[in-house]
Amino acid sequence: MVILLVATTSDPASIGPASALLAMPGWHTGPSLQDAVSFVNKEVRLIKLDNFLVKEDYLDKRWEEATGELVDEIIFLSKHVASSNRPALTVHPIGTPQIREGEVLFAGGKPGWAALPNPRIGPWLRLLRTIAESHKLTPEFEVTLEATHHGPLTNSPTMFVEIGSTEEYWRRQDAAQAIALLVWRGLGLGGGITEGDWGRNGGSNKILFGIGGGHYAPRHMDIVIKDGVWVGHLLSGYSLLMEDPGQSKTQLNTEAVHGTWREAIIVAFEATKSAFPGGEILAHLDHKSFKSWQRNAITTFLVEQNIKIGKPSDFS
Repeated sequence: MVILLVATTSDPASIGPASALLAMPGWHTGPSLQDAVSFVNKEVRLIKLDNFLVKEDYLDKRWEEATGELVDEIIFLSKHVASSNRPALTVHPIGTPQIREGEVLFAGGKPGWAALPNPRIGPWLRLLRTIAESHKLTPEFEVTLEATHHGPLTNSPTMFVEIGSTEEYWRRQDAAQAIALLVWRGLGLGGGITEGDWGRNGGSNKILFGIGGGHYAPRHMDIVIKDGVWVGHLLSGYSLLMEDPGQSKTQLNTEAVHGTWREAIIVAFEATKSAFPGGEILAHLDHKSFKSWQRNAITTFLVEQNIKIGKPSDFS
């Protein structure tokens, strides 16, 4: 089983960390893929593409067909764009679970879909915070999770690691070096223990499944920065499309609240469960981000689906 690490030459925040990583020892030329070159270091396969990453569907399947090597997980290196233009280093799962059939997809994926979240997301966020602090990137750069969003389609556990949020920061060599070091240490390429390998997990088996809140998941972040907390999908408020039933909210049942929110919860939960075999998935709600009727509908639905709800203290 191999790990695909994917970069694109069309993105300075992607090729910068990839180039910094390739300058470290142990790499040699790997198998070729159509429109791509690869490099090998232990079980890691670094692939350099020329296209937009969110459009590179089923790269894991294409690699397996071209090389015969089975893919265990995928890590994409990418730029982050934000209206705030704030410098940031981010990690996140991918998916478009809220999209309806027939809607236009601007950033890959497909309607009602969520990738398996890479179990490294939580441990790598904490490692990235440590690296950013030691390299004096904070507080200039915010180190944060992002909610589940965009493609490409994959079959394997997937995560994006990003540098944001403008051209100036995408090209920052100190940020590129920090991401390269995250990958180097996180995958054990320097000889150390890998970070975030669920198969070698000997500690906590609790996984946070985030529901609600903004794109940067601040309430979920408060929990994830604790050691030992794993991260599944993070559904922001904008991914939970809920139509106001326009009736007395006191006798509300979940069927009265239309929208794709139920489907988004189910597909994201099932993907999280598949990514963490044997784990205990706990839904963590950002309660203050919901109106009371939304919160009631969601909690009722979670109970109906036998999805456990966790308080912050449950993740300790």
